[in-house]
Amino acid sequence: MATAAPDARTGAWLAAAGAILAALAIALSAYAAHGVADAPARGNLQTAAMYAFAHGVALVVLAPAAARRLRRLALGGLLLGTFLFAGSLAGGALLGWPTRLAPSGGILLMASWLALAVDSVRR
Repeated sequence: MATAAPDARTGAWLAAAGAILAALAIALSAYAAHGVADAPARGNLQTAAMYAFAHGVALVVLAPAAARRLRRLALGGLLLGTFLFAGSLAGGALLGWPTRLAPSGGILLMASWLALAVDSVRR
């Protein structure tokens, strides 16, 4: 019985995490639209849902082809950055938590996209 290479398993886990992230984003968006009366909180939840959905889909699409280490690291950065950014906004809107991790998440997202760009032009 053959086992999947570590790179393939990492890509599969990242893709699965992306799919779960996209599903959670839809639930978060629905909750924001129907269960939150406060306009600023609703706006923050919608922003969190938008980022979570977009990055979840990106992970589903990009992770299966993550053969090189830089690409896997960049995709892991997208996942962590999304949790920090969107999670901070959602935690602030739903639980009153401070949103101080959102900027770090945003910076990590930008750095990860730039790392993906570098990996894309490398041969």
